[in-house]
Amino acid sequence: MTPPPPPPRLRPPSPPLSRPAASPPLPDLGGPRASYRERVADALRAALIAGELRAGEVHSAPALAARFGVSATPVREALLDLAKEGLLDPVPNKGFRVTAVSDRQLDEYKHIRALIEIPTTAALAATADPAALEALRPLAHAIVTAAAAGDLIAYVEADTRFHLGLLALSDNAPLVEVVRELRGRSRLYGLTRLVAEGRLEASAEEHLELLDALLARDEDAVRAVMTRHLGHVRGLWAGPARSAEVRD
Repeated sequence: MTPPPPPPRLRPPSPPLSRPAASPPLPDLGGPRASYRERVADALRAALIAGELRAGEVHSAPALAARFGVSATPVREALLDLAKEGLLDPVPNKGFRVTAVSDRQLDEYKHIRALIEIPTTAALAATADPAALEALRPLAHAIVTAAAAGDLIAYVEADTRFHLGLLALSDNAPLVEVVRELRGRSRLYGLTRLVAEGRLEASAEEHLELLDALLARDEDAVRAVMTRHLGHVRGLWAGPARSAEVRD
């Protein structure tokens, strides 16, 4: 099984005259999540998580559409979807404001994820098909490549696809959806600092370490890697205090 290509990523806005006359084709993700609307929403979630779109900022559909190189309609629809999820607030006649997330909320999300992801992933050491695990290796390498390049959007996209793909091997779709939602609400503003310090690549390599432990059927090692890895969510990847965020 070859993992599908990632959704479109945000890029610096182009001058209006250089925009293409028609929207270029976007990668086919396969499966039910195949529309522009869903693909753009996925990329926007990655931008929110990585801090490319910060709390309090207001973004319009036309401006974001220019960064994606697509028409404004699917972007506007994606923004409405994210607003329904509580990630954005509509601002009349202006666009959508990125909602703030408190440290207490982030701690709660991380706690719930740990309760779900650590034991579920550890259990896969005994049950997962080795071929299915190996099929995730290209995504693990993509995470390392994105970290080395300092591409935070690609990093978050590949990381999300890797972990959700791993959890999908548990054959528990509701569990995967819960984790998908919690990951979408996370904020990893410390990634920028880690890139600047050249430390993100080492953290990214934990995905390869995790796969190797799973293939070795070493449940204790898997649990240890996952515990360390999720610890980064409120540690290495969390970043310094954020004045723009609401704090409890």
